[in-house]
Amino acid sequence: MVAITYNGVRIEVLEADITEQAVDAIVNAANNDLVLGSGVAGAIARKGGPTIQAECNRHGPIQVGEAAITGAGNLPAQYVIHAASMRLGGKATAESIRGSVAHSLQLAETHGVRTIALPAVGMGIAGFPLQEGARIMMQTLKAHIDGGTQLQLVRFCLFGTEAVGAFEAALQEVFGGG
Repeated sequence: MVAITYNGVRIEVLEADITEQAVDAIVNAANNDLVLGSGVAGAIARKGGPTIQAECNRHGPIQVGEAAITGAGNLPAQYVIHAASMRLGGKATAESIRGSVAHSLQLAETHGVRTIALPAVGMGIAGFPLQEGARIMMQTLKAHIDGGTQLQLVRFCLFGTEAVGAFEAALQEVFGGG
């Protein structure tokens, strides 16, 4: 794990299962229909139970680049924030990742979230390049923190050494040494 503190916010990058994180909110790499299919969303649906999809059905669809918040069902988190970086079966773009992550962070603020875990939004089945996506997510987080935040911990929970490496590099590039 690599971690820094920036303006009072601890930022961590590690290989971990996001569904096991005991944080206030986890972020789901979602489609705009809010259908919990495969990847991170599928794991959230399996472990969190059917109430999450039922809440998604009441919220969705939303615009690509936006986010929605639901309860977390059986997960240890309190909320799931669904960052819609693509259409169902579609691909993510730089704009959709930036928008959906920024909207997710704003929803976190609105709901009093102090600890949050994020996956590699838009970089799995949505097909966005890992290094560029990691940089966009870190830049979006930095802009959010610079604007003032109640967040205390932001944890990037990733799958595989390639993703961890990309996010560690982006953390150093965007935030420097802390």
